[in-house]
Amino acid sequence: MIKLDSIDLKILKTLQEDGRIANIDLSNKINLSPAPTLERVKKLERAGIIKGYRAELDTYQLGFGTETFMLVSLAFNQQNAIDNFTQGIGKISEVVECYQVTGASDFILRILVKDINAYEVLVREKLSLIKEITNMQTMVIMSIIKKTRVFIDDKK
Repeated sequence: MIKLDSIDLKILKTLQEDGRIANIDLSNKINLSPAPTLERVKKLERAGIIKGYRAELDTYQLGFGTETFMLVSLAFNQQNAIDNFTQGIGKISEVVECYQVTGASDFILRILVKDINAYEVLVREKLSLIKEITNMQTMVIMSIIKKTRVFIDDKK
């Protein structure tokens, strides 16, 4: 892990807010000339701190009107339960995120589908075929109160 200074933190915060910012604008914002700014960004990329740049899409406008979280519990008495489960989930495109967690459930899935009928088909025709799953509990997202990708605070 590389040590980050205040300039690195400013770069990271700015890129989280606007990943498409031009290097010249980034350098102006952090008060550093363009060449060292670019070198610092490249250093952060090589170190794996900056993993990539992506477009943030409006799922609703793209036809994904139903977004859910699903809590999943597995039967750990089955051999290779986690491996079999993760392989199965990896093949289901509607599952856009999967987290292994502690607590009452073993995994949390984030699922995007067109509508509730598509969700029913997903559960019946795909998820129910994963034999390691013993329990599924669904929470339908009604509205998003807070969603941020910015978690670096350059003021600390």
